[in-house]
Amino acid sequence: MTTIDLPQGSVSYRVAGPANSTAPPVVFVHAFLVDGSVWSGVADHLAEQGIRSYAPDWPLGAHRTPLRADADQSPRGVARQILAFLEALDLRDVTLVGNDTGGALSQFLLDIDAGRIGGLILTNCDAFDTFPPFPYNIVFRLLRGELRMRLNMQPMRLRAFRHSPLGLGLLANKLDPVQTRAWIEPSLRSEKIRRDAVRFLRAVDPKDLLDVSTRLKDFTGPVRIVWGAADRAFKPALGRRLQRAFRDASLVEIPGVRTFVHLDAPEVLAEHIVALSSARSAQD
Repeated sequence: MTTIDLPQGSVSYRVAGPANSTAPPVVFVHAFLVDGSVWSGVADHLAEQGIRSYAPDWPLGAHRTPLRADADQSPRGVARQILAFLEALDLRDVTLVGNDTGGALSQFLLDIDAGRIGGLILTNCDAFDTFPPFPYNIVFRLLRGELRMRLNMQPMRLRAFRHSPLGLGLLANKLDPVQTRAWIEPSLRSEKIRRDAVRFLRAVDPKDLLDVSTRLKDFTGPVRIVWGAADRAFKPALGRRLQRAFRDASLVEIPGVRTFVHLDAPEVLAEHIVALSSARSAQD
């Protein structure tokens, strides 16, 4: 992985695809307690199509380098960190791809400054005042304190609990225990990482995302909503409502797929990213 220093702190990221690609770059935004490795399958498929992508470890509890103590860890603050990443690498005409918590952060980014975003793909994610949905709203409350997070993370050491509905089990049809252990390890071992995560959780307010939703129509680029239809938390009706919130959005529902579309159907998601990129290139 490569590391870049931003005003808020250091961010590690994975890069895939040719450096000389002429296609719009893709930047991924992942969920809480997940790192950029969750996008690897999609990134590999995009690389085969000649598309360069970036999968940072955003500071959402699975990152390995704590932020500076004064970094703004509100959802809007993390969205500004994403913007700082785009500016630092001078990425333009970006296809932004968000999932779960990362979908909410993508919406905040559009509200702050969409100048570097050419197109948007949202998979199953927070929207409106669903931030987060049941049962994750309960999980967030259980982790919204440094001592509470340290104690309540302990059962996640066990694969059976980690992959149960009380852990990560609702998110995908199949999870890799080595990968999911790597996701939780930073918050298990580091007080400073837990502090970053808790500061984010304490700042989450559904009213803020609901307010952002009133301005999503201001984004003029193409949007594609790629929704796992078997999701028991982010239900298809939420995806359909999200589609209507944008000026130019299409919706695709994928049967049998859960929240992490990028794990359950990486090739399908990659195809939609390529299609959006090709459509934009044709317009140019």
